[in-house]
Amino acid sequence: MVQYGSPVMTATVTSLFPAGDVLALSDRGAGVPLRELALVGLTAAIITYFATGWVRVLATRLGAVAYPRERDVHVAPTPRMGGLAMYVGVAAAVLLASQLPALTRGFVYSTGMPAVVVAGGLIMAIGLIDDRWGLDALTKFAGQITAASVLVTMGVAWSVLYIPIGGVGTIVLDQVSSILLTLALTVSIVNAMNFVDGLDGLAAGLGLITATAICIFSVGLLRDHGGDVLFYPPAVISVVLAGACLGFLPHNFHRAKIFMGDSGSMLIGLMLAAASTTAAGPISQSAYGARDVFALMSPFLLVVAVLFVPALDMLLAIVRRTRAGRSPFSPDKMHLHHRLLQIGHSHRRVVLLIYLWVGIVALGAASTIFFDPRHTGAVMLGAIVVAVVVTLIPLLRRGDDGYDEVYDKK
Repeated sequence: MVQYGSPVMTATVTSLFPAGDVLALSDRGAGVPLRELALVGLTAAIITYFATGWVRVLATRLGAVAYPRERDVHVAPTPRMGGLAMYVGVAAAVLLASQLPALTRGFVYSTGMPAVVVAGGLIMAIGLIDDRWGLDALTKFAGQITAASVLVTMGVAWSVLYIPIGGVGTIVLDQVSSILLTLALTVSIVNAMNFVDGLDGLAAGLGLITATAICIFSVGLLRDHGGDVLFYPPAVISVVLAGACLGFLPHNFHRAKIFMGDSGSMLIGLMLAAASTTAAGPISQSAYGARDVFALMSPFLLVVAVLFVPALDMLLAIVRRTRAGRSPFSPDKMHLHHRLLQIGHSHRRVVLLIYLWVGIVALGAASTIFFDPRHTGAVMLGAIVVAVVVTLIPLLRRGDDGYDEVYDKK
C-alpha cells in the first residue's frame, strides 16, 4: 500500500491514464442529475413489479418452489426465482440510464454500471440454478468469487482507504491488496444478504434501505465534487437497486407470494458491494478536510451497515452451536429473527424492527456527508435507544397476559 500523493501513486495514475486522458474536474463536472436518477429508479421499480408476476408463474411451472421445512417460518409452498424479475428491472434501468444525455457521461469515464449488469447477470444465473436444482456450498462460493472477479476485471475495485489511526490518512492500495479486499468484501456482502433472507420482505427491505443510503451519500459526493461524473456509478447503481427492491417488495412482504431466492439475495449483495466500492475510489480528501473522518470513512461504514445484522446473527449462531457440541453450520431455529418471534413480536414487526436497526446505521453513515458527524451521532444514539425500547416491548410487558395475546395477533 502506498500513501496518497506519493511518487508511487503519481506514477501509477500516470501509467493508467496517459496524458490527455485524465480530465480536470471542470471538464468532468456535469451537475447533480436528480430528476434523471429518480426516473431511472422509478423505471427499475415499475419493470420489476410487473416482471415479478410473470416470473412467479414461470417458477411454478419449472418447479422452483420452496416447500416448508422444520426451520422455515413460511407455512405454504412458495415459488422462488424472484431475482430474475429484479435483474430484468436492473438491466432495463441501466440501459435507460446509458441513453439519458444527463447520465451518459458516467458510462464514458467508468465501467462500473456495465460491470454490474454483467457480474449481476452471472450471479443471478448461479442463484437461479440454486433456486431450481440446488447447489452445494462450494460450487456456490466459486460462483460468487467468479462474479466478484468480473467486477474487478471490469474496473470495480477498492483503490483507496482512509485510516484515521496513527496519522496514516488516505492510502492507495496496490493491485494485489485492491483485488483481495474487493473480493473479500464483495463475497462477504453477497453472503450476508443471502444469510439474512429468512423472513418475508427482509432482504428486499434491507436492500432498499441500504441502497437508498448509498444513493443519498452519492448525491452528497456529487454536490461536494462539483457534479464530477466519476460519482455517477454509485448513484446510478444504488438508485437502480433501490428501485428493483421497491418493485419486488409488494410481492414479497408478509405473506409473500414469491421469494427472491438466492438469485435475488446474491444480486442485491453484489450490487451493494459495487455501489459502495465505486463510491469510495474517487473521494478527494481536500473536499472535506482531514478532520472530517466520518465523511471519508462513510463508504466503509455503509458496508458495515449491510454486514452488522447478519454478522451478529452468524457470530451468535456459531457460539450457540459450538457450545451445544454441534457443527457451527448446522441449521436451527434460533436465528435473530426466530428469537424476536419467540419473545412475542409478530412476523411483520420483526421485519420492521430489523429495518429500523439497519436504517439507523446506514442512513446515519450516509448523513455524515451532509451534517456535522457530532450531531448525526447524537441523533443515532437517540434512535438506538428508541430501537432498544421498541425491541424489548414484549419482554417489558410480558406480565400483562392480555397485552401479549393482543400483541401476538397483530
